[in-house]
Amino acid sequence: MNPPSEGRKELDSVVINIELTLASIIQGVALFFLTDNARALMSMRHWGAFLYVVAGLCVIFIFWSRSVIHTLTLIRWPLEFGHNFFYIACALGEAILFTRLDDPLAWFQLSAAYSGIVWLLFMYDMRLIHARIVESHDDSEHALYARARSDQLLNIRLLVPALIILNLVSAFAIWRRPDLFIARAHHIWLISAQLLSFIGYLFYTSRYFSGIAPLLLRNRRTN
Repeated sequence: MNPPSEGRKELDSVVINIELTLASIIQGVALFFLTDNARALMSMRHWGAFLYVVAGLCVIFIFWSRSVIHTLTLIRWPLEFGHNFFYIACALGEAILFTRLDDPLAWFQLSAAYSGIVWLLFMYDMRLIHARIVESHDDSEHALYARARSDQLLNIRLLVPALIILNLVSAFAIWRRPDLFIARAHHIWLISAQLLSFIGYLFYTSRYFSGIAPLLLRNRRTN
């Protein structure tokens, strides 16, 4: 496989800039909805929703960090519309989710639905990874895309399904025993478990990026 031409590199740069701009804008919109609803709850001294606000912030952290890593690793010309449409759908899901900071049952139901959209996004993006593997022309690119493929499969087969199950179990528990989880405020344990899973995933994402950073740098030098 021949190295990309100068024209292709320029188009790659344009697409990467579009992708990073889109990711930043839509997460800025999601942050607005989180901030607006958090401000309303805090003004009413609804302190029980604080963990939900922190969990919402982690959702933004996770999506933004994953989108940046994905862009730096995989995004090339031509512009992938389906991938970006998924990004916009995820932003809509976040905005709706953040309107339910004071409703534990709706929060976990919507979290499960949002996680399902993210799961579909991971599966859809496998085609981008396969395309990059086919286009790769040296060992550094092969190694980078192999790591990306392993990470993508781990998310598809384990991490995201586990999060969906956690959300569904939490929603079922609240629906089945509102006297325990709502009246006695034991939903705090459920949101705490979700928050810990988010923090753990952020730690995993940080470790993953640290692992591929040298490969990214080597890939940029050779190209």
